[in-house]
Amino acid sequence: MKYRKKEVIPLKIFYGILLPFWGTTLGAICALFLKKQLRPGLCRGLSGFAAGVMTAASVWSLLIPAIDQSSTLGVWAFLPAAAGLWLGVGFLALLDLLLAKCRPGRRGLSPTALLILAVTLHNLPEGMAVGAAYAACGAGESTAAAAALALGIALQNFPEGAIVSLPLRSQGAGKGRAVLAGVLSGAIEPLGAALTLAAAQIVVPALPCLLGFAAGAMLYVAAAELIPESARETSPTFAGATFSAGFTVMMVLDVALG
Repeated sequence: MKYRKKEVIPLKIFYGILLPFWGTTLGAICALFLKKQLRPGLCRGLSGFAAGVMTAASVWSLLIPAIDQSSTLGVWAFLPAAAGLWLGVGFLALLDLLLAKCRPGRRGLSPTALLILAVTLHNLPEGMAVGAAYAACGAGESTAAAAALALGIALQNFPEGAIVSLPLRSQGAGKGRAVLAGVLSGAIEPLGAALTLAAAQIVVPALPCLLGFAAGAMLYVAAAELIPESARETSPTFAGATFSAGFTVMMVLDVALG
């Protein structure tokens, strides 16, 4: 029985870190069936939903486990998580600054190319979050909770894959090329998950900081990109409702499966 248990757990981790990638892939496959881009209202609703998912995942799946892992610090148990959070925020802010310098015409990047680059880079913290959550399983956290995080991110990755592939398709790109671009935009997620998982195994005491880092990066994406997009040219009620729906779904998944 012990032998079987050791074999099952690595497989669960392997499948778990691939789950967000499959969400992006399924979204990219939409280019095979749809000829037009997603309606703006639907895109904004999905952005609000994704922001809610990422916010809830940052709290339940990352920050709370990070604080629990630092419980030996007593009243200062929040410190590694808080430090990691701000490192994650700083990392994503730096990426945004680099993207801001890549303007169409200056470096030959089209708006569509910038969109693909932005989605790809912003998928990195999501992969890191899944890797950090599974790394926490080795320190006593629930595997089901990590799986809930991976599933939640996969759900909100579906529209991201479509957002990359559909514009290419509408601009005349072949179906295969459009789908491939969407798939590749999500390929960085399992890579980020694997690297974070490896780093946590090598530097075990750094796990709370890594969890906080992933949470900070995800919160930055939600606050700086997704929430403003969901509120653009829509009512505050619509933006608030879609955010709350995503938050609720992720909260339920984490608590029910954790």
